[in-house]
Amino acid sequence: MGASNVWWLLTGAAVTAELITGTFYLLMFAVGLTAGALAAHLGFGLTGQIAIAAIVGGGAVIAWHWQRSKNPALPAHFNRDVHLDIGELVHVGHWNADGTASVKFRGAQWSAIAAHSDEPQAAGNFRIKEMRGSRLVLEKM
Repeated sequence: MGASNVWWLLTGAAVTAELITGTFYLLMFAVGLTAGALAAHLGFGLTGQIAIAAIVGGGAVIAWHWQRSKNPALPAHFNRDVHLDIGELVHVGHWNADGTASVKFRGAQWSAIAAHSDEPQAAGNFRIKEMRGSRLVLEKM
């Protein structure tokens, strides 16, 4: 078996592990293994293959980590990727004296509070800003 075949098998194993675990860093590692396979195809020696795989794979991991640190994920209760309802519109008929409201959303009654509780709220259309447990936090449109 040629050296490039070993690299391709290792690449397949890394991609399989990434699919099982969902760790995107393993995919960056697989990019490095692919570079090692291509280096083997180009006739580099084992040392060159390992060096190219390490540089490309390590560089990809560092670049991905740097990119993620620039744009950190929002907390789950603000993140639209976690709660698809964030950003949707609801209509509030009236606000209760305690600052809550009952709104109909997605065919069910939800408890809602205003994002800015220091200002009095009037009835109208609101946008879901976040979700705190089973409560919607609403902001005026």
